[in-house]
Amino acid sequence: MSTNFTPAPWPRRLRSQEWYAGNSRDTIYHRGWMKNQGYPHDLFDGRPIIGILNTWSDLTPCNGHLRELSEKVKAGIWEAGGFPVEVPVFSASENTFRPTAMMFRNLAALSIEETIRGQPIDGAVLLVGCDKTTPSLMMAAASCDIPSIVVTGGPMLNGYFRGERVGSGTHLWKFSEAVKAGEMTQEDFLEAEQSMSRSSGTCNTMGTASTMASMAEALGMALSGNAAIPAVDSRRRVMAQLSGRRIVQMVKDDLKPSDIMTKEAFENAIRCNGAIGGSTNAVIHLLAVAGRVGVDLTLDDWDRCGRDVATIVNLMPSGEYLMEEFFYAGGLPVVLKRLGEGDQLHKEALTVSGETIWDEVKDVVNHNEDVIVPLDKALTDQGGIAVLKGNLAPNGAVLKPSAASPNLLQHRGRAVVFEDIDDYKAKINDPDLDIDETCVMVLKNCGPKGYPGMAEVGNMGLPPKVLKKGITDMVRISDARMSGTAYGTVVLHTSPEAAAGGPLAVIRDGDMIEMDVPNRRLHVDISEEEMAARLAAWHPAHEQAGSGYAWLHQTHVQGADTGADLDFLKGCRGNAVGKDSH
Repeated sequence: MSTNFTPAPWPRRLRSQEWYAGNSRDTIYHRGWMKNQGYPHDLFDGRPIIGILNTWSDLTPCNGHLRELSEKVKAGIWEAGGFPVEVPVFSASENTFRPTAMMFRNLAALSIEETIRGQPIDGAVLLVGCDKTTPSLMMAAASCDIPSIVVTGGPMLNGYFRGERVGSGTHLWKFSEAVKAGEMTQEDFLEAEQSMSRSSGTCNTMGTASTMASMAEALGMALSGNAAIPAVDSRRRVMAQLSGRRIVQMVKDDLKPSDIMTKEAFENAIRCNGAIGGSTNAVIHLLAVAGRVGVDLTLDDWDRCGRDVATIVNLMPSGEYLMEEFFYAGGLPVVLKRLGEGDQLHKEALTVSGETIWDEVKDVVNHNEDVIVPLDKALTDQGGIAVLKGNLAPNGAVLKPSAASPNLLQHRGRAVVFEDIDDYKAKINDPDLDIDETCVMVLKNCGPKGYPGMAEVGNMGLPPKVLKKGITDMVRISDARMSGTAYGTVVLHTSPEAAAGGPLAVIRDGDMIEMDVPNRRLHVDISEEEMAARLAAWHPAHEQAGSGYAWLHQTHVQGADTGADLDFLKGCRGNAVGKDSH
């Protein structure tokens, strides 16, 4: 065989050629080892090498089908003249990781960023699904800024239990509360378990996984229609193959995340989140992604852009249906078209297709107005994430109006305080707990530093003594997160968090708390002098790690109000090729 090396013509020199171009000792070293997998010599002729960053894992069940999906991505890359290489990367499973998957989002982003930067990859396919895998890979791609496209694994099929639609996650909370209220037996709960996850894929509600798939599409980082296709639908595999084809052209055009994820794109995503009734977790993830790509995005932008957006997607946990019906109705393109028709979309925002977002969606049709409802039948007129501020949350806290009880959006009540999640678990089932439905439940030390990692415990289950009265919702306030599949009048991400010495840390039983969502106010009725005295006397109560990643995380994690990223990872650091040491 000939060993002559003649690169094929490309518009520019690809970064992978720093490893493979020429016939030096180092080049032969790199090429030679790759050839032990049976790759012909001409695959190294200058064609783009595309990394398929695959978050498959047997312990990430949402992503358990991504190995098969990656084969369709590979097929598309081969067809377009690229050279696909599958790269397993850190997979933070929402279902299994302790203390919480959120603690490892930043670690995943860090490791994947260096995977991209340190290897001969010209473009990346971000193969994602479970809640934290989507933002972590988008953060990594934004930090490196090489051409990248998102391919999500898709939601699972509808579940049914005794004729009732069962939403993964949402019905877990619902049935659990029903058992505590004496309305459902434990045996029935166990039977219902079998119907909650009946196919491959992510949650079938508008939980965080479906929300982040929608955010990727609304940002322009995925092909139009990607978000809602069920995991087991053949069209999901077609989408994967088309994305494989498209990334090769993106490399040729040098179309990068920084070209797509502009301030206008983030504003589109924020409005889209309101329209779909998306997860509060989108706030913390998009703030982190924006910080990586260098876009100045704040909580104020979330409130400004989302305040007047009506929730028109009738999906659990805010509504009635599931992702399967959303797909059949037309999916996210219908929602984006509706936003565009209402002058709530930056129509010229660029997408990975090379077209504008408006060109992608302007001709789509809504096939089911029970699922994607008309504006006059909106689930709520102001569905965007509400950002509350006041002496209890100087840097802000968030609430999802579409999942809250309207009668509680303006509420004043007596605080019942839990110092941490263990304190909550020890007290909540006590029949002597001094609490009723007018009280405000307050949970401390569950933020980015305090838990650590900011677990999804903010949607505290109500005390059985209240549930047995037929009450299903109360005002709850914490520095934690909640699952995107959950519901209720729940104030989250209170910042500064208790573990950082924020006002939340010094709230006491009996303090009167006022929440006024329409006026965006969260206030504890004590004087400035009393607040200052309490804060001066405060000492940290949360456990501080002494070593390992937990120490790194607690030492360097920033507040929820800026995305809870590690302070030394903010900003786009590029994809410069380092010196070859061989």
